[in-house]
Order: sequence, then structure tokens, then C-alpha cells
Amino acid sequence: MLDMLVRNATLPDGRKGIDIAVENGKISAIGESIQTPAKQQIDAAGCLVTPPFVDSHFHMDSALSLGQPRLNQSGTLLEGIQIWGELKPDLTVEAIKQRALQMCRWSIARGTLCIRSHVDICDDRLLAVQALLEVREEMKPYLDLQLVAFPQDGFLRYGRSRENLLRALDMGVDVVGGIPHFERTMDEGASAVRQLCEIAEQRGLQVDMHCDESDDPHSRHIETLAFETQRLGLQGRVTGSHLTSMHSMDNYYVSKLLPLMREAGLHVVANPLINITLQGRHDSYPKRRGMTRVPELIQAGINVAFGHDCVMDPWYSLGSHDMLEVANMGLHVAQMTGLEQMRQAFAAVTENGARVLGLEGYGLDVGCHADFVVLQAQSPVEALQLKPNRLFVVRRGQVIARTPAQENFVSLGAGEESLSFSTGRF
Repeated sequence: MLDMLVRNATLPDGRKGIDIAVENGKISAIGESIQTPAKQQIDAAGCLVTPPFVDSHFHMDSALSLGQPRLNQSGTLLEGIQIWGELKPDLTVEAIKQRALQMCRWSIARGTLCIRSHVDICDDRLLAVQALLEVREEMKPYLDLQLVAFPQDGFLRYGRSRENLLRALDMGVDVVGGIPHFERTMDEGASAVRQLCEIAEQRGLQVDMHCDESDDPHSRHIETLAFETQRLGLQGRVTGSHLTSMHSMDNYYVSKLLPLMREAGLHVVANPLINITLQGRHDSYPKRRGMTRVPELIQAGINVAFGHDCVMDPWYSLGSHDMLEVANMGLHVAQMTGLEQMRQAFAAVTENGARVLGLEGYGLDVGCHADFVVLQAQSPVEALQLKPNRLFVVRRGQVIARTPAQENFVSLGAGEESLSFSTGRF
């Protein structure tokens, strides 16, 4: 007898009427009309079943800290960093942990079961590292939490960053991070990239670098990151996050940069909600959007994912960790409104993010983990249109969250070209 059988599912690739069999926490069969009895059955009723949402870039240590100790009045990245620095002396392991656990519950309810969170190591107590390591262990049955050692105040700019970063890695943090554009000079930024990549190479770890999160077209640390990736043989293990300076670079330089990034096998993570909010703050009109060149990166053959980045913290006063909201904003900002482009936006919060994190057993194939979400929609495009209810959230073959179906929901047609709406009383 199967542990679970999901009947009559629509898959992201367009297949309909599909059954998904689950045994021992893994997908054991997938196809039409599976007849094996099961302990638990879910009738998807033609709704979309997708692998869980992946947040490729998040800051769980600061999440839900909005207003502590004050609000960001300028809305800029730099004031956000200043406010976080003001809060650090008052942080406790328990306070960080409780906010993070609450954030995880929000994430699970929205079907986000894979998160890469950067954790600030420029606090000599490493309270945030300790707290999130405990959260990672406690939430392990429910979601995958990958941690990045992040020198928020600069790897070279803050005197004990190297020592703290190595301590964090020894404690069990997964990935080497950095923020080269926050170093004192461009040269020091390039040096930080080199040293951090060398640490990752020596330890066999991945790299995820906050890179060129700036409106300055001359912030070009992504070029250095691509070079160091190739020099050290880190292809496929390195991610450049944000890359907002690419929005302001001239087209000629970008035409040189894209092939270098592709050759290095870099991943890219854009953060639409935050990039559109923080960037362009010094512009009058016209105002720059700030998000990196997502369509051009995809066209160049580079894996692009989206992250939520922040939820109710010194940098962003909104958010609920809904990755469909992230993808929806991403396609608006990047003007990715063609059908194939909208599918790419959906992939940016699912399968592309899984590649960034290097997740094993992710997907809807036999042998994959039985982790998936049943959405009240009939296609990825419809999911982006409606940001619908997550009817069931399944982890290792167990339902861990569910939301009642929206009443009076109407979907017109079965194709992605259809329009959908909810009827109601006026």
C-alpha cells in the first residue's frame, strides 16, 4: 500500500490527469491512472502540483525586526545597514530564533520549503549564526535551510570578519558569502572576492556573493567573481546575487560581461521586491528600476533565480514570504510578459532556485523527495496571475500545511492563454 496518492494533477510542464504515488518519503511512480491503494489520497481535481518554492536569497536573522530600533526613513541600502548595526548590540539568540521560527511558519504555509539565508558574521558573538543553526535543525523535518556566512560590514572593512567567517563555517554554516561593493575601495572589493573564493575552494564549499548591489555602473565586482571562479575551478558552485549595477551599465560592457559569466558557470539571483525598492533612490526622473538584466542573462544561458531577500526588516517594510509575489514583481520589472517569459519567472522561484542551492532530490520525478505544493490554479502562468491558495503543502510525503479552496473560483479554459477570475457578489 502506498503512503500517499495524489490523483488528477496538472504538472508545470502541462501534463494533465497525472497521478503521483509516494512511498517512504519519495515519489515512487508518476503517470496516469495509478491503481495501487494508498493510506492517504489527495484529489488535486486538475489543480497545479509543483515542486516547492525556493527562496534563493533571504536574510532570516533580520526578518520581522521592522522598527527595531527605528524605521528606515531614506529607504536606502546604506541606512538599512546602519539600522541593523544599531540593533546588533541588543540582539539575543532567543530573539533571533523566535523571529526566524515565526518566519519559517509563514514560509511553510506559502509552500516555500527551500531557503538560502545569509547570516551576518560581523558580530563577534556570532549570535545570529548560533540561532539560525538551531533553527535549521529544528525545522529540518519541514524545510531545507541553507546558511551563508555573510560579512555584512565588509570582509576587509570589518577587522574580525575573516576570523568570524571561519568560525561560522567551522560551526556548520554551508556557504561562503561576501559584499565587495561595501569595502572601502574597488581594489579592496576585488581582494575580498579573491580571498573569499579561495576559502571556498580550500573547504570545498559554494560561494554566494552580494555583488554590485549599487546604482553605480562602475561597480564591476561580478567580473572579478567570474574570473576567480574560473581561476579556482569553482564553476557551477558560485552565485552572484543582486547585480543591480548591471541595470546601469552600458550595453557594450554588458556584451563583454555576459559571456564571461556564462563561461564561469555562474548562477545569478535577482531580488525583485527589494531591488525595485532600494535602487534608484538618488534619481529624480527618469528613475531607474534597478533590477539586474534578467531576460538578457537568461538569453545568454545563465541560470537565473529570484529571492525574496527581506521581510519586514530595516531594508523592506513589507512581505509575507510568498515567492509567487516575488515572481510576479520580477516579470513586471523585467517586462517578461510573454508566455514563455512568464514560465521562466515561475522557474526562477522553483527549479532554477534548486540549481542555485545545489539541491538533490528536488522535482517531480520518480526517486525525488515527495515535496510538493498543490495550488488552486491550472498552470504556472495562472498561478502568477492569481497568487492562489496553497491547498496542500507536502513534505516527504506528509501534509504539513493546507488552506481551504477559494470559493467561487472560476478558471476560464485549460490553457495558459486563459484568463482566470473569482466571481463574487457586488
